[in-house]
Amino acid sequence: MTRPVRIGVQLQPQHAPNYGLIRDAVLRSEDAGVDIVFNWDHFYPLTGDPNGAHFECWTMLGAVAEQTERVELGALVTGGGYRNPDLLADMARTVDHISDGRLILGIGAGWFQKDYDEYGYEFGTAGTRLDLLKENMARIDARLRKLNPQPTRDIPILIGGGGEKKTLRLVAQYADIWHSFADLEVLAHKNKVLAEHCATVGTDEGHIERSVHWPGAEHAPAFLAAGVTLFTIGVSGPSYDLSEVERAIRWRDEINPEPVSGLA
Repeated sequence: MTRPVRIGVQLQPQHAPNYGLIRDAVLRSEDAGVDIVFNWDHFYPLTGDPNGAHFECWTMLGAVAEQTERVELGALVTGGGYRNPDLLADMARTVDHISDGRLILGIGAGWFQKDYDEYGYEFGTAGTRLDLLKENMARIDARLRKLNPQPTRDIPILIGGGGEKKTLRLVAQYADIWHSFADLEVLAHKNKVLAEHCATVGTDEGHIERSVHWPGAEHAPAFLAAGVTLFTIGVSGPSYDLSEVERAIRWRDEINPEPVSGLA
């Protein structure tokens, strides 16, 4: 293992009728020992009542940055077509400064059609959304280099998705973290595809951290053996039950040779 195991929690901003429930969940997550607090970038719940309570992603990240002291934070993941990419880069730089360098910029192509339809974005096709993500990544990268003041660090980029021709090429070109939704067999294949893209663009494959949703303590060792070191547990409002998060943290602390220190 070349890097320590890390545990994230995705505090899904759905079904919380007041923001105080999320604020409390953030505090409990940091106190429990998570490494990263994620949310997601949607405008409506993905489960349960489709018109239930829901809050916006990036304004929440600014609040989480002020509330916390240790954890990294970010979206798992930002919808690539929801914001002007130059503006998104500036937002990320600002939250990076608010947090004293703890932001992870998670981004993907987007997929939830209701978000697009209700907020007036063009849904297009999977192909057009990926083409837009490619264009946006170049603009984000360029804007981050122009901002004054500069980010406090090279903001880690997390890209979510598994498309072999387009998404994994973008992972190889831009990402520090790749979040995959694949099972073990598919993950092994996509790791090989990613390695080929890395060779093509001249990226060190070992630089890219592998990330998946938490498969449970019984299955996590197999993913660890496949190269995954970042595991994230999703929890929803209004209760934000962290019991599985705490089990994952105990597993992490048994696996890691020493406590995690520092940031990605």
